[in-house]
Amino acid sequence: MPTIEEELGRRSLLYSLLMPVMSQFVPGLDKGKGMYFLFIKSEAKTPSGLVARPVLTSYYKSTHFKDRPYDPYTNYTSPNETILCPDSYQSMYSQMLCGLCQHKEVLRVGAVFASGFIRAIKFLEKHWRLLCNDIRTGTIDSQITDQSVREAVMKILKPDPKLADFIEAECSKDSWQGIITRLWPNTKYVDVIVTGTMSQYIPTLDYYSNGLPLVCTMYASSECYFGVNLNPLCKPSEVSYTLVPTMAYFEFLPVQRNNGVTSSISVPKTLNEKEQQELVDLVDVKLGQEYELVVTTYSGLYRYRVGDVLRVAGFKNNAPQFNFICRKNVVLCIDSDKTDEVELQNAVKNAVNHLLPFGATLAEYTSYADTTTIPGHYVLYWELSLNGNTPIPPSVFEDCCLTIEESLNSVYRQGRVCDKSIGPLEIKVVEPGTFDKLMDYAISLGASINQYKTPRCVKFAPIVELLNSRAVSSYFSPKCPKWFPGHKQWSNNN
Repeated sequence: MPTIEEELGRRSLLYSLLMPVMSQFVPGLDKGKGMYFLFIKSEAKTPSGLVARPVLTSYYKSTHFKDRPYDPYTNYTSPNETILCPDSYQSMYSQMLCGLCQHKEVLRVGAVFASGFIRAIKFLEKHWRLLCNDIRTGTIDSQITDQSVREAVMKILKPDPKLADFIEAECSKDSWQGIITRLWPNTKYVDVIVTGTMSQYIPTLDYYSNGLPLVCTMYASSECYFGVNLNPLCKPSEVSYTLVPTMAYFEFLPVQRNNGVTSSISVPKTLNEKEQQELVDLVDVKLGQEYELVVTTYSGLYRYRVGDVLRVAGFKNNAPQFNFICRKNVVLCIDSDKTDEVELQNAVKNAVNHLLPFGATLAEYTSYADTTTIPGHYVLYWELSLNGNTPIPPSVFEDCCLTIEESLNSVYRQGRVCDKSIGPLEIKVVEPGTFDKLMDYAISLGASINQYKTPRCVKFAPIVELLNSRAVSSYFSPKCPKWFPGHKQWSNNN
Protein backbone atom coordinates (compact mmCIF):
# COMPACT_ATOMS: atom_id res chain seq x y z
CA MET A 1 0.00 0.00 0.00
CA PRO A 2 1.36 3.47 -0.78
CA THR A 3 2.09 5.65 2.23
CA ILE A 4 3.67 9.01 3.01
CA GLU A 5 5.50 10.49 5.99
CA GLU A 6 2.46 12.52 7.00
CA GLU A 7 0.49 9.29 7.39
CA LEU A 8 2.75 8.12 10.24
CA GLY A 9 1.84 11.22 12.20
CA ARG A 10 -1.84 10.55 11.58
CA ARG A 11 -1.49 6.96 12.80
CA SER A 12 0.46 8.13 15.83
CA LEU A 13 -2.47 10.39 16.65
CA LEU A 14 -4.81 7.40 16.67
CA TYR A 15 -2.44 5.47 18.96
CA SER A 16 -2.40 8.47 21.31
CA LEU A 17 -6.18 8.17 21.75
CA LEU A 18 -6.12 4.58 22.99
CA MET A 19 -4.83 5.01 26.53
CA PRO A 20 -7.00 8.06 27.37
CA VAL A 21 -9.98 5.89 26.41
CA MET A 22 -8.72 2.89 28.41
CA SER A 23 -7.91 4.98 31.50
CA GLN A 24 -11.59 5.94 31.75
CA PHE A 25 -12.39 2.28 32.39
CA VAL A 26 -9.21 0.96 34.07
CA PRO A 27 -7.61 3.40 36.52
CA GLY A 28 -3.95 3.39 37.44
CA LEU A 29 -2.50 2.32 34.09
CA ASP A 30 0.17 5.00 34.47
CA LYS A 31 1.56 3.17 37.52
CA GLY A 32 3.09 0.26 35.61
CA LYS A 33 4.01 -1.10 32.19
CA GLY A 34 2.52 -2.93 29.23
CA MET A 35 4.01 -6.23 28.08
CA TYR A 36 3.37 -6.25 24.35
CA PHE A 37 4.95 -8.63 21.86
CA LEU A 38 5.71 -6.48 18.83
CA PHE A 39 7.80 -7.47 15.82
CA ILE A 40 9.25 -6.12 12.61
CA LYS A 41 10.03 -7.69 9.26
CA SER A 42 13.07 -7.00 7.13
CA GLU A 43 12.63 -4.48 4.33
CA ALA A 44 12.68 -4.90 0.58
CA LYS A 45 12.88 -2.38 -2.23
CA THR A 46 10.82 -1.91 -5.34
CA PRO A 47 12.60 -1.73 -8.72
CA SER A 48 12.41 2.06 -8.48
CA GLY A 49 14.09 2.07 -5.07
CA LEU A 50 11.11 2.69 -2.80
CA VAL A 51 11.16 0.93 0.56
CA ALA A 52 8.59 -1.87 0.80
CA ARG A 53 7.68 -3.21 4.24
CA PRO A 54 4.64 -4.06 6.40
CA VAL A 55 2.75 -1.10 7.82
CA LEU A 56 3.65 -1.90 11.43
CA THR A 57 7.32 -2.30 10.55
CA SER A 58 7.16 1.14 8.99
CA TYR A 59 5.67 2.56 12.18
CA TYR A 60 8.04 0.82 14.60
CA LYS A 61 11.06 1.96 12.57
CA SER A 62 9.86 5.55 12.41
CA THR A 63 10.94 8.35 14.73
CA HIS A 64 7.31 8.55 15.88
CA PHE A 65 7.85 5.23 17.68
CA LYS A 66 11.60 5.06 18.32
CA ASP A 67 11.97 8.62 19.61
CA ARG A 68 8.60 8.93 21.30
CA PRO A 69 8.73 11.04 24.47
CA TYR A 70 8.29 9.24 27.77
CA ASP A 71 4.65 8.60 28.50
CA PRO A 72 3.59 6.42 31.46
CA TYR A 73 0.65 5.18 29.40
CA THR A 74 2.88 3.81 26.61
CA ASN A 75 5.68 2.45 28.76
CA TYR A 76 6.55 -1.07 27.56
CA THR A 77 8.60 -3.86 29.12
CA SER A 78 10.27 -4.48 25.74
CA PRO A 79 13.15 -2.13 24.89
CA ASN A 80 13.01 -0.75 21.34
CA GLU A 81 16.05 -2.85 20.41
CA THR A 82 14.18 -6.09 21.15
CA ILE A 83 11.21 -5.01 19.04
CA LEU A 84 13.43 -3.85 16.16
CA CYS A 85 15.46 -7.08 16.07
CA PRO A 86 14.80 -8.72 12.66
CA ASP A 87 15.40 -12.25 14.00
CA SER A 88 11.99 -13.46 15.19
CA TYR A 89 13.40 -15.96 17.72
CA GLN A 90 15.79 -13.46 19.31
CA SER A 91 13.08 -10.82 19.36
CA MET A 92 10.52 -13.10 21.01
CA TYR A 93 13.04 -14.51 23.50
CA SER A 94 14.35 -11.12 24.59
CA GLN A 95 10.89 -9.58 24.87
CA MET A 96 9.67 -12.49 26.99
CA LEU A 97 12.79 -12.31 29.17
CA CYS A 98 12.27 -8.60 29.81
CA GLY A 99 8.59 -9.17 30.54
CA LEU A 100 9.41 -11.84 33.12
CA CYS A 101 12.07 -9.70 34.78
CA GLN A 102 9.53 -6.90 35.24
CA HIS A 103 6.61 -9.19 36.06
CA LYS A 104 5.30 -7.16 39.01
CA GLU A 105 5.23 -3.95 36.97
CA VAL A 106 3.09 -5.42 34.18
CA LEU A 107 -0.47 -4.04 34.21
CA ARG A 108 -1.56 -5.10 30.73
CA VAL A 109 -0.39 -7.65 28.17
CA GLY A 110 -1.01 -8.11 24.48
CA ALA A 111 0.03 -8.29 20.85
CA VAL A 112 -1.54 -7.17 17.60
CA PHE A 113 -3.62 -10.30 17.03
CA ALA A 114 -4.85 -12.90 19.51
CA SER A 115 -2.91 -15.55 17.59
CA GLY A 116 0.34 -13.64 18.12
CA PHE A 117 -0.15 -13.44 21.86
CA ILE A 118 -0.97 -17.13 22.13
CA ARG A 119 2.16 -17.87 20.14
CA ALA A 120 4.12 -15.95 22.79
CA ILE A 121 2.60 -18.09 25.57
CA LYS A 122 3.44 -21.23 23.58
CA PHE A 123 6.99 -19.92 23.22
CA LEU A 124 7.20 -19.53 27.00
CA GLU A 125 5.84 -23.06 27.42
CA LYS A 126 8.69 -24.36 25.28
CA HIS A 127 11.59 -22.18 26.51
CA TRP A 128 10.88 -21.34 30.17
CA ARG A 129 13.83 -23.38 31.41
CA LEU A 130 16.29 -21.31 29.35
CA LEU A 131 14.60 -18.10 30.48
CA CYS A 132 14.75 -19.17 34.14
CA ASN A 133 18.45 -19.91 33.79
CA ASP A 134 19.07 -16.42 32.41
CA ILE A 135 17.15 -14.83 35.30
CA ARG A 136 18.90 -16.99 37.90
CA THR A 137 22.40 -16.19 36.61
CA GLY A 138 21.87 -12.70 35.22
CA THR A 139 23.21 -13.77 31.82
CA ILE A 140 21.64 -14.03 28.37
CA ASP A 141 21.45 -17.27 26.42
CA SER A 142 24.16 -17.62 23.78
CA GLN A 143 21.55 -17.96 21.01
CA ILE A 144 20.86 -14.24 21.42
CA THR A 145 23.65 -12.87 19.26
CA ASP A 146 22.31 -9.41 18.35
CA GLN A 147 24.62 -7.10 20.31
CA SER A 148 22.17 -4.22 20.57
CA VAL A 149 19.57 -6.60 21.99
CA ARG A 150 22.01 -8.04 24.52
CA GLU A 151 23.03 -4.56 25.70
CA ALA A 152 19.43 -3.42 26.04
CA VAL A 153 18.39 -6.55 27.94
CA MET A 154 21.38 -6.33 30.31
CA LYS A 155 20.11 -2.95 31.50
CA ILE A 156 17.06 -4.82 32.85
CA LEU A 157 18.36 -8.32 33.63
CA LYS A 158 19.93 -8.87 37.07
CA PRO A 159 20.62 -12.15 38.88
CA ASP A 160 17.41 -13.04 40.70
CA PRO A 161 17.32 -16.68 41.91
CA LYS A 162 14.10 -16.05 43.85
CA LEU A 163 12.26 -14.90 40.72
CA ALA A 164 13.70 -17.82 38.73
CA ASP A 165 12.44 -20.26 41.36
CA PHE A 166 9.00 -18.64 41.28
CA ILE A 167 8.73 -18.88 37.47
CA GLU A 168 10.04 -22.45 37.49
CA ALA A 169 7.49 -23.48 40.11
CA GLU A 170 4.58 -22.01 38.13
CA CYS A 171 5.68 -23.31 34.74
CA SER A 172 6.36 -26.81 36.13
CA LYS A 173 2.77 -27.31 37.23
CA ASP A 174 0.63 -29.73 35.25
CA SER A 175 -1.91 -27.09 34.28
CA TRP A 176 -1.15 -23.80 32.58
CA GLN A 177 -4.60 -22.45 33.29
CA GLY A 178 -4.31 -18.85 34.46
CA ILE A 179 -0.58 -18.72 33.69
CA ILE A 180 -0.84 -15.03 32.75
CA THR A 181 -2.26 -13.95 36.09
CA ARG A 182 0.07 -16.34 37.92
CA LEU A 183 3.26 -14.97 36.37
CA TRP A 184 2.09 -11.38 35.93
CA PRO A 185 -0.24 -11.00 38.94
CA ASN A 186 -1.10 -7.32 38.43
CA THR A 187 -2.38 -7.73 34.86
CA LYS A 188 -5.73 -6.01 34.37
CA TYR A 189 -6.58 -6.99 30.77
CA VAL A 190 -5.36 -8.63 27.56
CA ASP A 191 -5.04 -6.21 24.63
CA VAL A 192 -5.47 -8.16 21.37
CA ILE A 193 -7.74 -8.26 18.33
CA VAL A 194 -10.39 -10.94 18.89
CA THR A 195 -12.96 -9.88 16.31
CA GLY A 196 -13.58 -11.70 13.01
CA THR A 197 -11.76 -15.00 12.69
CA MET A 198 -9.65 -14.11 15.74
CA SER A 199 -12.73 -14.84 17.86
CA GLN A 200 -11.87 -18.55 17.79
CA TYR A 201 -8.97 -17.81 20.16
CA ILE A 202 -11.23 -16.45 22.91
CA PRO A 203 -11.54 -19.77 24.84
CA THR A 204 -7.76 -20.25 24.78
CA LEU A 205 -7.14 -16.69 25.98
CA ASP A 206 -9.73 -17.14 28.73
CA TYR A 207 -7.96 -20.34 29.78
CA TYR A 208 -4.52 -18.75 30.01
CA SER A 209 -5.74 -15.48 31.58
CA ASN A 210 -8.35 -16.75 34.06
CA GLY A 211 -10.99 -14.75 32.23
CA LEU A 212 -9.31 -11.34 32.17
CA PRO A 213 -11.09 -8.77 29.96
CA LEU A 214 -10.15 -9.16 26.28
CA VAL A 215 -9.81 -5.68 24.86
CA CYS A 216 -9.91 -4.66 21.19
CA THR A 217 -8.77 -1.05 21.26
CA MET A 218 -8.59 -0.06 17.59
CA TYR A 219 -9.57 -0.90 14.01
CA ALA A 220 -6.86 -0.58 11.39
CA SER A 221 -5.44 -2.11 8.23
CA SER A 222 -2.51 -1.70 5.88
CA GLU A 223 -4.59 0.63 3.71
CA CYS A 224 -5.52 2.99 6.50
CA TYR A 225 -6.15 3.33 10.22
CA PHE A 226 -9.86 3.63 10.83
CA GLY A 227 -11.04 4.15 14.40
CA VAL A 228 -11.19 3.25 18.07
CA ASN A 229 -13.32 1.22 20.47
CA LEU A 230 -14.90 3.67 22.93
CA ASN A 231 -16.25 0.86 25.12
CA PRO A 232 -13.15 -1.36 25.40
CA LEU A 233 -14.37 -3.57 28.26
CA CYS A 234 -17.39 -4.81 26.33
CA LYS A 235 -17.71 -8.48 25.39
CA PRO A 236 -15.70 -9.43 22.28
CA SER A 237 -18.94 -10.26 20.46
CA GLU A 238 -20.17 -6.70 21.09
CA VAL A 239 -17.07 -4.78 19.99
CA SER A 240 -17.86 -1.73 17.89
CA TYR A 241 -15.52 0.88 16.46
CA THR A 242 -16.07 4.60 16.06
CA LEU A 243 -14.36 5.79 12.89
CA VAL A 244 -12.18 8.89 13.15
CA PRO A 245 -13.14 10.95 10.07
CA THR A 246 -9.73 12.65 9.77
CA MET A 247 -7.98 9.30 9.14
CA ALA A 248 -9.31 9.12 5.56
CA TYR A 249 -12.44 9.82 3.57
CA PHE A 250 -14.82 6.96 4.34
CA GLU A 251 -17.64 5.78 2.10
CA PHE A 252 -19.88 2.75 2.38
CA LEU A 253 -21.29 0.39 -0.20
CA PRO A 254 -24.53 -1.24 1.01
CA VAL A 255 -24.26 -5.03 1.29
CA GLN A 256 -27.29 -7.13 0.47
CA ARG A 257 -28.05 -10.06 2.73
CA ASN A 258 -30.36 -12.90 1.81
CA ASN A 259 -31.59 -15.41 4.38
CA GLY A 260 -29.01 -14.09 6.84
CA VAL A 261 -26.03 -14.77 4.56
CA THR A 262 -23.75 -12.03 3.30
CA SER A 263 -22.96 -12.32 -0.39
CA SER A 264 -19.25 -13.06 -0.52
CA ILE A 265 -18.31 -13.08 -4.17
CA SER A 266 -14.64 -12.26 -4.67
CA VAL A 267 -14.66 -8.68 -5.91
CA PRO A 268 -12.15 -6.30 -7.49
CA LYS A 269 -10.70 -3.51 -5.40
CA THR A 270 -12.19 -0.83 -7.62
CA LEU A 271 -15.83 0.20 -7.98
CA ASN A 272 -17.86 0.18 -11.16
CA GLU A 273 -20.01 3.15 -12.12
CA LYS A 274 -23.20 1.70 -10.63
CA GLU A 275 -21.47 0.96 -7.30
CA GLN A 276 -20.05 4.47 -7.14
CA GLN A 277 -23.58 5.82 -7.40
CA GLU A 278 -24.67 3.60 -4.51
CA LEU A 279 -21.98 4.82 -2.10
CA VAL A 280 -23.15 6.31 1.20
CA ASP A 281 -21.25 8.92 3.22
CA LEU A 282 -20.33 8.37 6.87
CA VAL A 283 -23.08 10.72 8.04
CA ASP A 284 -25.76 8.85 6.08
CA VAL A 285 -25.30 5.23 7.22
CA LYS A 286 -28.35 3.54 8.73
CA LEU A 287 -28.61 1.60 11.98
CA GLY A 288 -28.47 -2.16 11.43
CA GLN A 289 -27.43 -1.89 7.77
CA GLU A 290 -24.31 -3.68 6.56
CA TYR A 291 -21.79 -1.98 4.32
CA GLU A 292 -18.55 -2.72 2.57
CA LEU A 293 -15.93 -0.16 3.62
CA VAL A 294 -14.48 2.05 0.85
CA VAL A 295 -11.63 4.48 1.56
CA THR A 296 -9.92 7.39 -0.14
CA THR A 297 -6.62 7.97 1.65
CA TYR A 298 -4.15 10.81 1.91
CA SER A 299 -1.53 8.43 0.50
CA GLY A 300 -3.23 8.01 -2.87
CA LEU A 301 -5.85 5.26 -2.72
CA TYR A 302 -9.06 6.43 -4.38
CA ARG A 303 -12.36 4.76 -3.55
CA TYR A 304 -10.53 1.57 -2.64
CA ARG A 305 -12.49 -1.45 -1.43
CA VAL A 306 -10.91 -2.61 1.80
CA GLY A 307 -12.90 -5.86 1.66
CA ASP A 308 -14.36 -5.58 5.17
CA VAL A 309 -18.08 -5.85 5.83
CA LEU A 310 -19.29 -3.66 8.72
CA ARG A 311 -22.66 -3.33 10.43
CA VAL A 312 -23.88 -0.08 11.99
CA ALA A 313 -24.23 -1.00 15.68
CA GLY A 314 -25.23 2.39 17.08
CA PHE A 315 -24.07 5.96 17.53
CA LYS A 316 -21.86 7.92 19.93
CA ASN A 317 -23.62 11.27 19.83
CA ASN A 318 -23.95 11.50 16.03
CA ALA A 319 -20.89 9.39 15.19
CA PRO A 320 -21.73 5.93 13.76
CA GLN A 321 -20.24 2.88 15.47
CA PHE A 322 -19.57 -0.31 13.51
CA ASN A 323 -19.30 -4.03 14.23
CA PHE A 324 -16.76 -5.88 12.11
CA ILE A 325 -18.67 -8.73 10.43
CA CYS A 326 -16.31 -10.48 8.02
CA ARG A 327 -14.03 -10.23 5.05
CA LYS A 328 -16.02 -10.15 1.85
CA ASN A 329 -14.00 -12.61 -0.17
CA VAL A 330 -14.93 -16.26 -0.48
CA VAL A 331 -13.08 -18.80 1.66
CA LEU A 332 -14.26 -22.12 0.18
CA CYS A 333 -15.86 -23.07 -3.12
CA ILE A 334 -16.29 -26.47 -4.80
CA ASP A 335 -19.10 -25.89 -7.26
CA SER A 336 -21.73 -23.16 -7.16
CA ASP A 337 -21.35 -23.03 -3.37
CA LYS A 338 -19.53 -20.05 -1.89
CA THR A 339 -18.64 -20.16 1.80
CA ASP A 340 -17.22 -17.06 3.46
CA GLU A 341 -15.13 -16.97 6.61
CA VAL A 342 -17.93 -15.89 8.94
CA GLU A 343 -20.08 -18.84 7.80
CA LEU A 344 -17.16 -21.21 8.29
CA GLN A 345 -16.33 -19.74 11.70
CA ASN A 346 -19.91 -20.11 12.89
CA ALA A 347 -20.14 -23.67 11.57
CA VAL A 348 -16.92 -24.69 13.34
CA LYS A 349 -18.10 -22.97 16.52
CA ASN A 350 -21.27 -25.08 16.45
CA ALA A 351 -19.33 -28.28 15.84
CA VAL A 352 -16.74 -27.96 18.61
CA ASN A 353 -19.52 -28.18 21.20
CA HIS A 354 -19.39 -31.94 20.61
CA LEU A 355 -15.83 -31.96 22.01
CA LEU A 356 -16.59 -30.26 25.33
CA PRO A 357 -17.71 -33.40 27.23
CA PHE A 358 -14.29 -34.91 26.50
CA GLY A 359 -12.29 -31.97 27.87
CA ALA A 360 -11.08 -31.02 24.39
CA THR A 361 -11.02 -27.66 22.65
CA LEU A 362 -10.08 -26.53 19.18
CA ALA A 363 -6.68 -24.82 19.29
CA GLU A 364 -6.48 -23.91 15.61
CA TYR A 365 -7.97 -24.76 12.24
CA THR A 366 -7.89 -24.10 8.54
CA SER A 367 -9.69 -25.50 5.50
CA TYR A 368 -9.07 -26.71 1.97
CA ALA A 369 -11.33 -27.23 -1.02
CA ASP A 370 -10.17 -30.64 -2.20
CA THR A 371 -11.03 -31.01 -5.87
CA THR A 372 -8.80 -34.06 -6.41
CA THR A 373 -11.74 -36.24 -5.44
CA ILE A 374 -14.86 -36.68 -7.55
CA PRO A 375 -16.93 -34.88 -6.42
CA GLY A 376 -14.76 -32.39 -4.55
CA HIS A 377 -15.25 -31.84 -0.83
CA TYR A 378 -14.33 -29.54 2.03
CA VAL A 379 -11.45 -30.60 4.27
CA LEU A 380 -10.95 -29.04 7.70
CA TYR A 381 -7.64 -29.43 9.52
CA TRP A 382 -8.11 -29.35 13.29
CA GLU A 383 -5.43 -29.06 15.96
CA LEU A 384 -6.88 -29.94 19.36
CA SER A 385 -6.00 -29.08 22.96
CA LEU A 386 -6.73 -32.14 25.07
CA ASN A 387 -7.39 -31.22 28.70
CA GLY A 388 -9.02 -34.52 29.67
CA ASN A 389 -8.14 -38.19 29.64
CA THR A 390 -11.30 -39.54 28.00
CA PRO A 391 -10.69 -40.73 24.42
CA ILE A 392 -12.85 -39.09 21.79
CA PRO A 393 -14.80 -41.73 19.81
CA PRO A 394 -14.74 -41.50 16.00
CA SER A 395 -18.52 -40.98 16.05
CA VAL A 396 -18.02 -37.65 17.83
CA PHE A 397 -15.82 -36.33 15.02
CA GLU A 398 -18.36 -37.60 12.51
CA ASP A 399 -21.01 -35.64 14.40
CA CYS A 400 -18.73 -32.58 14.14
CA CYS A 401 -18.54 -33.07 10.35
CA LEU A 402 -22.30 -33.27 10.05
CA THR A 403 -22.87 -30.26 12.32
CA ILE A 404 -20.60 -28.15 10.15
CA GLU A 405 -22.50 -29.19 7.04
CA GLU A 406 -25.84 -28.49 8.72
CA SER A 407 -24.56 -25.00 9.59
CA LEU A 408 -23.53 -24.05 6.05
CA ASN A 409 -25.80 -22.23 3.60
CA SER A 410 -28.50 -23.86 1.53
CA VAL A 411 -26.49 -23.72 -1.71
CA TYR A 412 -23.85 -25.94 -0.15
CA ARG A 413 -26.46 -28.34 1.24
CA GLN A 414 -28.26 -28.50 -2.09
CA GLY A 415 -24.98 -29.48 -3.74
CA ARG A 416 -24.50 -32.22 -1.16
CA VAL A 417 -28.05 -33.60 -1.11
CA CYS A 418 -29.63 -32.94 -4.48
CA ASP A 419 -26.96 -32.13 -7.04
CA LYS A 420 -24.36 -34.51 -5.57
CA SER A 421 -21.78 -31.95 -6.70
CA ILE A 422 -20.08 -31.85 -3.29
CA GLY A 423 -18.75 -34.84 -1.38
CA PRO A 424 -18.96 -35.46 2.40
CA LEU A 425 -17.05 -32.96 4.52
CA GLU A 426 -13.85 -34.29 6.06
CA ILE A 427 -12.08 -33.37 9.31
CA LYS A 428 -8.39 -34.24 9.60
CA VAL A 429 -6.96 -34.05 13.14
CA VAL A 430 -3.32 -32.94 13.01
CA GLU A 431 -0.44 -33.32 15.46
CA PRO A 432 0.07 -30.69 18.19
CA GLY A 433 2.33 -27.90 16.94
CA THR A 434 1.24 -28.23 13.32
CA PHE A 435 0.02 -24.66 13.07
CA ASP A 436 3.25 -23.37 14.59
CA LYS A 437 4.99 -25.20 11.75
CA LEU A 438 2.57 -23.60 9.30
CA MET A 439 3.39 -20.13 10.65
CA ASP A 440 7.13 -20.84 10.57
CA TYR A 441 6.79 -21.90 6.95
CA ALA A 442 4.84 -18.74 6.07
CA ILE A 443 7.47 -16.57 7.76
CA SER A 444 10.23 -18.39 5.88
CA LEU A 445 8.49 -17.33 2.67
CA GLY A 446 8.42 -13.68 3.76
CA ALA A 447 5.27 -13.29 5.87
CA SER A 448 5.45 -10.79 8.74
CA ILE A 449 5.39 -12.42 12.19
CA ASN A 450 3.70 -9.31 13.54
CA GLN A 451 0.81 -9.40 11.08
CA TYR A 452 0.52 -13.13 10.49
CA LYS A 453 -2.94 -14.64 10.84
CA THR A 454 -3.68 -18.30 10.30
CA PRO A 455 -5.32 -18.55 6.87
CA ARG A 456 -8.84 -19.91 7.12
CA CYS A 457 -8.40 -21.51 3.71
CA VAL A 458 -5.22 -22.90 2.16
CA LYS A 459 -4.54 -23.52 -1.52
CA PHE A 460 -0.74 -23.49 -1.83
CA ALA A 461 0.34 -27.10 -2.51
CA PRO A 462 3.34 -27.20 -0.10
CA ILE A 463 1.12 -25.99 2.75
CA VAL A 464 -1.52 -28.63 1.98
CA GLU A 465 1.25 -31.25 1.88
CA LEU A 466 2.57 -30.04 5.25
CA LEU A 467 -0.88 -30.33 6.82
CA ASN A 468 -1.55 -33.74 5.30
CA SER A 469 1.82 -35.04 6.46
CA ARG A 470 0.91 -34.22 10.07
CA ALA A 471 -2.63 -35.62 10.00
CA VAL A 472 -3.10 -38.38 12.59
CA SER A 473 -6.73 -39.29 11.85
CA SER A 474 -9.48 -38.53 9.37
CA TYR A 475 -13.28 -38.49 9.66
CA PHE A 476 -16.12 -37.93 7.19
CA SER A 477 -19.67 -36.74 7.57
CA PRO A 478 -21.72 -39.95 7.99
CA LYS A 479 -24.76 -38.72 6.06
CA CYS A 480 -26.10 -35.80 4.08
CA PRO A 481 -27.18 -32.63 5.88
CA LYS A 482 -30.81 -31.53 5.91
CA TRP A 483 -32.04 -29.77 2.80
CA PHE A 484 -35.64 -29.15 1.85
CA PRO A 485 -36.49 -28.81 -1.86
CA GLY A 486 -39.09 -26.15 -2.46
CA HIS A 487 -37.68 -23.71 0.07
CA LYS A 488 -36.41 -20.51 -1.51
CA GLN A 489 -32.75 -21.12 -2.26
CA TRP A 490 -30.14 -18.40 -2.16
CA SER A 491 -27.31 -18.11 -4.67
CA ASN A 492 -24.31 -15.82 -4.66
CA ASN A 493 -25.23 -15.00 -8.23
CA ASN A 494 -28.67 -13.61 -7.27
